[in-house]
Amino acid sequence: MLLYIHIPFCDSKCFYCSFNSYTNLFHLKTIYMEKLAIQLKQQLTQTKTKKLKSIFIGGGTPSCINADYYEPIFTILKPYISNTTEITTEANPNSASKQWLSQMKNLGINRVSFGVQSFDNNKLKFLGRSHNKIQAIQAINNAKELGFIHINCDIIYDTQLDTKQLIQNDLDIIQTLPIDHISAYSLTIEEGTKFFTKPQVKVDNIDLANYIFNRLNSFGFTQYEISNFAKNKNAQSIHNFGYWEKEDYFGIGAGAVGTINNTRYYPYKDIQQYINNPLGYEQIEHISQDDSKFETIFLGLRSAVGVDLNIFTPKEQEKINILINQNKLKIHNNKIYNLDFMITDELVLFITE
Repeated sequence: MLLYIHIPFCDSKCFYCSFNSYTNLFHLKTIYMEKLAIQLKQQLTQTKTKKLKSIFIGGGTPSCINADYYEPIFTILKPYISNTTEITTEANPNSASKQWLSQMKNLGINRVSFGVQSFDNNKLKFLGRSHNKIQAIQAINNAKELGFIHINCDIIYDTQLDTKQLIQNDLDIIQTLPIDHISAYSLTIEEGTKFFTKPQVKVDNIDLANYIFNRLNSFGFTQYEISNFAKNKNAQSIHNFGYWEKEDYFGIGAGAVGTINNTRYYPYKDIQQYINNPLGYEQIEHISQDDSKFETIFLGLRSAVGVDLNIFTPKEQEKINILINQNKLKIHNNKIYNLDFMITDELVLFITE
């Protein structure tokens, strides 16, 4: 079982961010964390959970909440954590102080994911980020100094500012830092964001994307999903793999999502509604067999998980054979694997249509 905890508070709203996060509701953080603990305890006891494979604290910005607020959460979690449980927190360089990182590590966090996005100060301002290059480098080095072994760095590409030189400079810095995982995301323009009325800010550049992927590979990062790269298998995200392998997971907090036994549930997205009823749901969705199969194929082919051949119809297997002959898929131990994550959408559509 996996656990996702959502922190919907942020110091500032990035121009591309579509997540459920708020910059003006900090007065609710105390009561929110209390209600979050109520939902967490209820979920863990109701489902008779024994141990958690992974815990991921995301947002929003978990590091804009004082570490003391997490202590009651980890008191509840303690019986469900083993020495193999991966426990990740997201963090922003401007708010993840050395003291905050130290306190979180003492609570049990063993993996930290920094929302860096770039080490170029102009690009950071363009994206609406509230930190600078020096803060990003310092935060990552602080985490290493405090003993974090697994450190992820998020970066964004496909912006109108991106040039090969800018990307090269970012990658040169990454190469010098104690990072064992990179999440590289193409900029997405979504409704409700500041960038939505400025679609020109995104510029798709497949050559630049391939340059990033090849360069990361050249200094030891292996791509194991369309946006994720790790230095070794131990550095790969257990939590991510759990999603891609369609394991059950709890979604705790306003705007989180959980899935148990092919039923997807959505706690209230509005913070005040969530506070009023942390055990209620905005929506409960029963996943059909066809939808579940499609998700299995899509998630398996966009990652190193692969897809078991037994789930495909004879007609779909004929299409798979075509793709294998075209060197777009490979087969191993009765599972198929994608040889180019960048064309996942096209492959899935071809197989399933």
